[in-house]
Amino acid sequence: MKTDMQVFRGYGKRKELNAQTAVECRFGDVQTVLSVHCATTPSGAEVGNGEVRYFGKAHFSVVYEDAEKHVCRAEKGVEWSATVKDDFCFPALTARADVAPENLSVRKEGASVIVTALIGCDLSLYGEQAFNYLAGGDLIVRRDPVKVLTAHLVSGAAETEDEFETDYASDILQHAETAVLNDIVCEAGTLRLEGDVNLCVLALKGDALSSFERLIPFRIEIPCEAATFGCSAEAKIMVGSVSLHADADEERGKCKLLVEIALLAEGCVFEEVSVDAVTDAFSPTHNAELVFATAESAGVGEIRRVTERISGKCTLASPVDFSDRLQALTLQRAEANLVKTEEGVRAEGVAAATLIVQGADGTHRGIEVGLPFSVPVDAVDCTMQALVCGMSARQKQEGEIEAEATLKLTMQERRHYASRIVASAEEGEALPAEDSAISVYIPRAGDGLWELAKQLKKSPEEVSASNPDMEFPVKEGQRVIVYRRRVK
Repeated sequence: MKTDMQVFRGYGKRKELNAQTAVECRFGDVQTVLSVHCATTPSGAEVGNGEVRYFGKAHFSVVYEDAEKHVCRAEKGVEWSATVKDDFCFPALTARADVAPENLSVRKEGASVIVTALIGCDLSLYGEQAFNYLAGGDLIVRRDPVKVLTAHLVSGAAETEDEFETDYASDILQHAETAVLNDIVCEAGTLRLEGDVNLCVLALKGDALSSFERLIPFRIEIPCEAATFGCSAEAKIMVGSVSLHADADEERGKCKLLVEIALLAEGCVFEEVSVDAVTDAFSPTHNAELVFATAESAGVGEIRRVTERISGKCTLASPVDFSDRLQALTLQRAEANLVKTEEGVRAEGVAAATLIVQGADGTHRGIEVGLPFSVPVDAVDCTMQALVCGMSARQKQEGEIEAEATLKLTMQERRHYASRIVASAEEGEALPAEDSAISVYIPRAGDGLWELAKQLKKSPEEVSASNPDMEFPVKEGQRVIVYRRRVK
């Protein structure tokens, strides 16, 4: 028995790994830390035998009060590297790293403070995806178009800027940026990304602190030969560098800011390929021993966006009372997860920020606040990005902080393709010969043409020719006639 075996070779995500590494930075002559921020960007990743080594940069900024109760700032950059072990890894794979600080902690050592960032890393490993499949031969076969997604990795960069006017500020103490994608569009030869960067600024106005924010739109176009209208794609945006230029006008009580942001993008365009594979087969003369396999691939689908106004009572890392004056709310961020409930799927998480207050003695304190939220979403298996903006806080009752904010969620559907195919076939024992010229069979109700042909060991064309008036699937009580030629 001859068989025609083929090999499909594509490219896709082979495995995902998660890792954490701690990065420390020391700041001297710091009395009281008011707010601390860490921005991280990946520098690359290398796959070796049994491990992935990834690199990055961390930029720490600290706003603090010194011994004379002056509010000051300090910044430092740190380069870091880490390794994650996994037996699946080998050099032919390509790694993409997505890094972000998951937790920040501060500890005192004498007159200095040490800021530790626990940096989480999501590693995606891409490589060749291949599978064997039966394409034909002496068997009677059933062919079905098998959909397979193959990935094309792309990357790009762009700059966006914005100029706007705000209240007077004598100094910019700290800034933080959160980038979120709103849309991913494949066009002819181009992957287009659109989204927003939320800029949060902590400023000094005389002896007082103030904060403000700005939502800055961006657009990135990345060349990709595989991109066509209707293709699906996923991408991640990272803030590479930020430059702020402030021009203060004390007489008008205004400050003009020019913001320049360098963005880095990494994406993946998914090309849908149709493989003409055999999904079932049989031999009219012998038992055929078939080995089945599953052709699997993964991609993404539509993007859904949800904007919700949230409000409520905050959790507090330390107490407040009416003697505290609320001055600034900065470093806004959000975390969210999809949760299945009896009422449906919801996005549940927390919108967090640093609240800076001034006590009755004139000293400042930084308090971490969290605003829990739970909003309904039309999603099941999705990736999700969360952005919080327009956050404000007030102390309506002593010791309690109430806050409200705008929550923006971007969710992208995950798609999984899986098709059962014939991976190999071998000839078995010969079937007993039928010596009758005509046979009448009573099939099972609901059988289709292929199921009936396989049962009768005849090609679907022969069964149709012998029963031209039969409709499929067959109904209960129908009879099937099979004619055989006499061999002399």
